[in-house]
Amino acid sequence: MVRLTNFPVAVLVVSFLLLWLSGWIGTSFRKKKHLLDDAVGADAGLVLGATLTILGLIIGFTFSMAISRYEQRKNYEEADANAIGTEYVRADLLPAADAQRVRVLLAKYTDQRILFYTTRGEQQVSRINADTAQLQTELWAAVAKLGTTQQTPIIALVVSGMNDVLNSQGYTQAAWWNRIPPSAWALMFVIGFCCNLLIGYCIRRTGMEFTVFVVLTLVVSISFFLIADIDSPRGGLIRVKPQNLMSLSQSLHPQ
Repeated sequence: MVRLTNFPVAVLVVSFLLLWLSGWIGTSFRKKKHLLDDAVGADAGLVLGATLTILGLIIGFTFSMAISRYEQRKNYEEADANAIGTEYVRADLLPAADAQRVRVLLAKYTDQRILFYTTRGEQQVSRINADTAQLQTELWAAVAKLGTTQQTPIIALVVSGMNDVLNSQGYTQAAWWNRIPPSAWALMFVIGFCCNLLIGYCIRRTGMEFTVFVVLTLVVSISFFLIADIDSPRGGLIRVKPQNLMSLSQSLHPQ
């Protein structure tokens, strides 16, 4: 299912148009009633102030959610690289033939993990996930056979390390699926729409007042864009770079 929040630029354009439309609707209501009297203006201003406060709180809270999920993805990338690197070293404890096979598979597995972070296309990602699953099966089979025939503490350590390698991929995938809920996005858009509706209703299109309306619309739209950009693992400009995995890959593929 295609999500609008996977395309931050689209979020920027759509939010700006919707907020501008809401302000225009509010202005149309004000024109029908002509000038607001002092009592109605004061009441509308009170509601507008409260609504703007709620909008600011919701944007701040949602931005914090996006940042925490971004940091979680970064942490799991580091954990992924550490698990693979540790298991690569522990492969020295295996018999020579098995150790060589495990090292080759881990090197290929590292390359697939890097592709997982750097690829954007959904079809390509599906192929990478399939290749990763195949490599995981081969890696586990390589150590599970020794685990059943040679039940020693050393082999158990290697099997445990391989288990960490496989688990780290699952944790990473779960972190990439952990996005800001659509209900939170809907709430932000609804409150933003109501805010601009009230601003259009209260504002006088003279001088700086109209400029304030345009600037507020743009600022809120940019805020939505930034949140969507951070929250989108593949579609945004701010993405987790697999620096740890790349460094590990260079050490596993010496020139």
